[in-house]
Amino acid sequence: MTYIHQTSISYSDSSAPKVWRIGKYIRLSRDDGNSESESITNQRKILDEQIAACFDGSCFVTDEYIDDGRTGTSDDTRPEFMRLTSDVKNGRINCIVTKNLSRAFRNSANQGKFLEEFIPLYNTRFISLYEPRIDTYLNPEVVHSLEVSITGFINEQYAYKTSLDVRRTFDTKRKSGEFIGAFAPYGYLKDPVDKNHLVVDPEAAKVVKDIFHWFADDGMSKRGIVLKLNEMGISNPTIHKRRQGLNYWNPQIYNNDGLWSEKTVHDILRNRTYTGCLVQGRQKVLSYKLHRRVQLPEKDWYIVKDVHVPIVSPALFEKAQARSRLNTRTAPGQTQVHLFSGLLRCADCQKSMTRKTSKSNVYYCCSTYTRKSKSKCTRHSIHEDRLKEAVLFTLQKQIELLVNLHQILKTIEIASNSSSEATQIDNQLLSQNKELKKLSAVQDQLHLDLYAGILSSDDYTRLYTRLKDRSCQLQKSISALKERSVSLKNSASPYLDNFLSTKNISKLEHSLLTELIHSIQVHENGKVTINFRFSDPFPSNEI
Repeated sequence: MTYIHQTSISYSDSSAPKVWRIGKYIRLSRDDGNSESESITNQRKILDEQIAACFDGSCFVTDEYIDDGRTGTSDDTRPEFMRLTSDVKNGRINCIVTKNLSRAFRNSANQGKFLEEFIPLYNTRFISLYEPRIDTYLNPEVVHSLEVSITGFINEQYAYKTSLDVRRTFDTKRKSGEFIGAFAPYGYLKDPVDKNHLVVDPEAAKVVKDIFHWFADDGMSKRGIVLKLNEMGISNPTIHKRRQGLNYWNPQIYNNDGLWSEKTVHDILRNRTYTGCLVQGRQKVLSYKLHRRVQLPEKDWYIVKDVHVPIVSPALFEKAQARSRLNTRTAPGQTQVHLFSGLLRCADCQKSMTRKTSKSNVYYCCSTYTRKSKSKCTRHSIHEDRLKEAVLFTLQKQIELLVNLHQILKTIEIASNSSSEATQIDNQLLSQNKELKKLSAVQDQLHLDLYAGILSSDDYTRLYTRLKDRSCQLQKSISALKERSVSLKNSASPYLDNFLSTKNISKLEHSLLTELIHSIQVHENGKVTINFRFSDPFPSNEI
């Protein structure tokens, strides 16, 4: 790189403005690493020296705009660049100085639009100190030169190649269970020894545990949890990170008031990271130019188990997921969900039942009948007291029957054989064993090609190593799947375990019902059908 000559940005034209209001733009991306030549300190030094040497006093630096750790391929992901353009529009800045074009742009289309349209529109001077040297005041036509266009194209291609390299590196780290996020999830910290490993943050981890217990065990609604956390004066995750000295910025929240929200609680309850496994790659960026993120299907996620200390048990996590799948909204002013919230269904139209109160009586009706059309379904009304009696009686009766060891073993067999997870494991084992056989055949063919002179020694070594690594991965995966398959066959459904652990039920609670019951259907004649979560060998629980 070559410094611009001092005389090339000085001016003496009598039509020049009396005062240049300068905005210094500095950008450091993650791709620059620890390069001293691109450091913020070095960029600032270059700009200050050139401004002091080349302006004759009819100027002053109005502001400095620094995008630290930001890509140059998009304007709207750089908060300081957006602030700079805003200051140009309102007249606060009329001269922009930057080190070179790559600091301001890594997108040739954005570069052209900015230099050829934005700068003239707002009568602003743009100066780039390094080759290609640009001063739109002294030479307005320079922005249309071939050199500037080629430089923009080269800068963009560099960004494209860097993006590909970074993605490959990140995918490799994800597969090996290394954390690659900029900030650890709430409840964890980055290990000071290994930034790709998570360690528990005791203060935040306690809050995470409380959230899971309040929701899954105590039957609190997400809204109720939010109110409780805010009343306790506990800072939300964003403020907690900032108090730890982290430069955390959430693009979705511009004015963070430090309060919890239902979305934050919802995201915590959905995050499997708290069980000790690492889930990454749930989103992807559309391209190196378009930084909009899109959600990926779960089959494309990178999930690696047992890579850090868990905060909640897998059982508690699954219990929370089961409850989340229910419609457990609360009425205004309420923090606890109702006893049968999310469980009741009309036996005919399969829609949810609506809770009604009349004086001291509580009853449920078909939501289709009460809210949509009385001609599409019937009332299906049932009093809550009658429903409580029916459900409690059925649970107690089931326990009496299941205490019999022979019946328990039958239930275990039914539960295990009908397990969807067991079926998935069998399919995975079949697929991976087939792939392992194919790899073995390819390895044999490589030997023949080497001896026949079709493959060079280097090509043989490279291909054989790759196949061997993949074979080792498959063997480990097959071994783990076999262990899990045996575990499933030797254990009952987790829902059944929960059922048998509550032998003396005298009172119904929402958390207990959501653990054991999938749904409760109410018939027009007042009968109730209870569908349990575990495989039920009994013909019907209709009462």
